[in-house]
Amino acid sequence: MIGIQQVKQALLPTLLLFTFSSVVQAQKPEIKYSLEAQAIGTTNQVVPFWMRSNQFGSVPLSGLSGSFIGKAEKAYRPADSLARKKLFDWGFGFEARANGGKGSNLRLISAYAKGRMGIFQLKAGRSKDVMGLNGDSVLSTGNFSVSGNAPGIPKLELSIPNYYTLPIFGGLFAVKGNFVHGWLGRTRILDSIIAGPSIKYYIHDAKPVSYFHQKSLYVRLGKENWRFKMYGGFNHQVFWGNENAAYGDNFKLSPAETFLYVVTGKSYGTKGVPTSKIGNQLGSIDLGMEYDFNDIKVMLYRQTFYDVGALSKLANIKDGLNGLSLENKRYNTTSSGFAWKKILVELFYSKDQAGYPWSTFTKSGDEDYYNNFYYKDGWSYQGMGIGNPLITPRHNARAGQAVKPADYFINNRVVAFHAGLSGRVYDWDFMTKVTYSDNYGTFGTSKYGNTTGSIKSPINSEIFEAVSQFSFYLEGTKPIKHGYSAGFATALDQGKLLNNSFGLMLKLKKDFQ
Repeated sequence: MIGIQQVKQALLPTLLLFTFSSVVQAQKPEIKYSLEAQAIGTTNQVVPFWMRSNQFGSVPLSGLSGSFIGKAEKAYRPADSLARKKLFDWGFGFEARANGGKGSNLRLISAYAKGRMGIFQLKAGRSKDVMGLNGDSVLSTGNFSVSGNAPGIPKLELSIPNYYTLPIFGGLFAVKGNFVHGWLGRTRILDSIIAGPSIKYYIHDAKPVSYFHQKSLYVRLGKENWRFKMYGGFNHQVFWGNENAAYGDNFKLSPAETFLYVVTGKSYGTKGVPTSKIGNQLGSIDLGMEYDFNDIKVMLYRQTFYDVGALSKLANIKDGLNGLSLENKRYNTTSSGFAWKKILVELFYSKDQAGYPWSTFTKSGDEDYYNNFYYKDGWSYQGMGIGNPLITPRHNARAGQAVKPADYFINNRVVAFHAGLSGRVYDWDFMTKVTYSDNYGTFGTSKYGNTTGSIKSPINSEIFEAVSQFSFYLEGTKPIKHGYSAGFATALDQGKLLNNSFGLMLKLKKDFQ
């Protein structure tokens, strides 16, 4: 449930955008509003996986419940309008969800303002963003770094949001990227390290505010009118800001120096501070290629993961998100009863982690994706994983599985096959997703145990039993009249990782302008 402090954290960065927005020429804004009512029922007091995952925190309550979702948005003017030559433009977005049932809550899903000057964009607030290269962020299982599973972190972002063709080499190269400073609020962190034969630490609710850093750079090779294009780039994310609270006077860097270490990924260590990169750092290196046929656009892509240091030696190169997407270019001109819009298939593999005894040696040991010894809740925000939702936090898993007490994510060794399809059946727009996964827990709950360089942690008292999981989702929407549309969504979970459940949602929406 959202509180006043969380609202302040989400809205405060928008104040920093006012100066930028003041230079925008006055115009009559085209603002779109919508109000949606939902009636939901789920079995076993559990919301099914695809009904709650990658929803930016917009999740219904379990059991019988009702929800209202309100949205307001002003987008940039279309590029083909008479205003396309203007240097400045602005927009904003707001979305909130109210849930009522056996309990109730109110969630702020987004609240942001944005301004555009030429190719650059400045955005402030909480927004619905993802990070990574894939074929379709809605149909996908989700990017490794930021999938849209958790609410957006309040932030100030400077970006080139769309590929900009460089005026050299005949327009062969185009680039886009971003640079972000965000505010996490209070997070549970390591409190102190006590010298001794073994490391001991205590966790408390951190009083200092934690920060979020993100940057990315992506390059497209191929002119805009070419059929064949290649893509490559990286993204880098960091939780940081509590170093003095944990290490006290032993931590010698000033705030400015700390920020520089965070941005560059440089390691730091001194007496009383173990040598390591500052904060919780992770990301992906992404590659893709695309071919534009007459009727279909085909894209192949791969995200290669890094969390600690194994990727520098290609020790965890087996892990990654691999995908293929097909886009029907004639979708809008097809008048038959059935038309497909996009097809996506993916293989998500995170089982290796450079954690086997025969893996290439690294000082950082196994990757242990999303878990972090310093940040108790790992790569999560407001109780939800920020990255790919196939990596399972403890509270979403079925009770009885082996866990390591310090781990927030108890299942990060996953092999998953996934397919998604969107299209139209007569007057109904639809989208469906099907996922099958084999799940192996973590290396901490495996027969091999965790490793950090040459240091091997004791084998956990219990071993995670490998289990399979199947998840299905289908939604449909049909326009009615006068801005109204009706729809449904249904989801199913069967397996031994999650609690079995079935969910059905009926919804009615009204669009205003």
